[in-house]
Amino acid sequence: MSTATQEPKPLSANETLKAASNHLRGRLAEELADTSTGAITEDSGQLTKFHGLYLQDDRDLRIALKKAGKEKAFSFMLRVRLPGGRASASQWLVLDKLADDVASPSLRLTTRQTFQFHGVLKGNVKKLIQGMHRALLDSIAACGDVNRNVMAPPNPERSPAAQEVFEHAKSWSEFALPKTRAYHEIYLDEELVAGGEPEREPMYGDTYLPRKFKTGFVLPPSNDVDVFSQDLGFIAVAEGGRLLGYNVTAGGGLGMSHGNAETYPRLADVLGFIEPGQVNKIGEAVITTQRDFGDRTNRKHARLKYTIQDRGVEWFKGEVEKRSGIKFQPARPFAFTTIEDPLGWHECVDGTWFYGLHILSGRIVDRDGWPMKTALREIAQIHSGDFRLTPSQNLTISGVAPGKKAEVDAILAKHGLHRENERSGMRLNALSCVALPTCGLALAESERALPDILEKFEAVLDENGLRHDAISIRVTGCPNGCARPYLGEIGLVGKAPNKYALYLGARYDGTRLNRLYSPSTTVEGAVEMLRPVIKRYALERQNGEGFGDFCDRAILPADATFHSIGTQAAA
Repeated sequence: MSTATQEPKPLSANETLKAASNHLRGRLAEELADTSTGAITEDSGQLTKFHGLYLQDDRDLRIALKKAGKEKAFSFMLRVRLPGGRASASQWLVLDKLADDVASPSLRLTTRQTFQFHGVLKGNVKKLIQGMHRALLDSIAACGDVNRNVMAPPNPERSPAAQEVFEHAKSWSEFALPKTRAYHEIYLDEELVAGGEPEREPMYGDTYLPRKFKTGFVLPPSNDVDVFSQDLGFIAVAEGGRLLGYNVTAGGGLGMSHGNAETYPRLADVLGFIEPGQVNKIGEAVITTQRDFGDRTNRKHARLKYTIQDRGVEWFKGEVEKRSGIKFQPARPFAFTTIEDPLGWHECVDGTWFYGLHILSGRIVDRDGWPMKTALREIAQIHSGDFRLTPSQNLTISGVAPGKKAEVDAILAKHGLHRENERSGMRLNALSCVALPTCGLALAESERALPDILEKFEAVLDENGLRHDAISIRVTGCPNGCARPYLGEIGLVGKAPNKYALYLGARYDGTRLNRLYSPSTTVEGAVEMLRPVIKRYALERQNGEGFGDFCDRAILPADATFHSIGTQAAA
């Protein structure tokens, strides 16, 4: 019998790159100053992600530019760090103008409650970041192998407990920021201080996390942030409007690769209950455990979900308790009944109002007959409250005094946008990623195809009297899961141009994954496959049964993919 020990697997290339980057500096300053090309090197492109930047190119132009012997049409996408999706009216005006001056000029609201700029040329990167900085905004850790933008219920003024949840989310976002000054030196021209103490990353270490890390805070009965899809989740437990603490979840994540059974979506496990003041200590222990035990040899196996799946939730829970010095209490009862994204006017406990506005795919732009960007700019100019980005790519105009409601209504009506909330139930529950032409990972269309996809499905819904039924549909251009497609009652996941894997049967409240219904189909094929399913749903559904629940009960075979992956999330 051989006694030879197995050779350790080599680290992934990103690990070597991070270790040698001088805490995320690399050669970024030099390469961003190089005017001979619109691009940066691949290594630098990995480091810019930690600063909220992705290098992209317009894939629609690739062939023509190649034939002409020209460089690809390179530009950057930038994500803003915006915990809980909260921006003041003055910050909105700054971002609106920056989009016009140095970007595409659209703004996009993401499924993680923040803004994305697209089409930022290399020479404008520092102008954009410096403009944001003057408005007290940044893009630090909006991407990369760190804790990314922290999600939370978007309208904390609805109750004292909701306000506390927002404050804890904001505190955790600040606590979990990398400590390196690389961002400030490269983009804000901060001078490097020589002769001081060596720079340290006490929580992340020199190589940060093995992979990206996402946190969400949620307040039942709404699961608006899809908390079980997060690496780390905090489910608020409140009584009489008072926050008692949080049930902590860990190990969620939705990215996968087509045809690779070792990659899969997974819902998080509930670890137990903690008191409100223990959030940051528990969060730090979760991150350092993943830092030390996550897989640094295979980036497709590097998320926290795989660490927990491989080692077991009880081992992980014990490690977090040991590192934090906090013993989890038994989880408190909780229940999700919806993914609330309230539209229209709603009154808050402080006497102000907010207006929820549906924006398909979160795209803020002026189009013929649809001047959304102009309308929101005019509202920002007369608004003294905030704008809140929701987890569903929508927007709330918050902190509106009763006397200002009529002005907001008038601006929306003037631009023909006062009926945006009067859409089909499916359209109001649709999410999409950007996909083509700028995302380098996209295999199929998503945002650009979504209006046509919805029109095709709406015709079938109309035939069956279901136009106003809330049915969630989520479309992505690839299987990485940016629009959380595996938690959609209908999920379309890109595989090739106009080819999608079709998933059905998630629970509307985000507590059950969907399952594979067809491995590859066109949009037209998906509509035709679902035509009889939708008809059966209209005729056979049980009282209060959602479309996803009906598909799970009556349509999908018991052994369909994802049925048993991850936790049973329902309390």
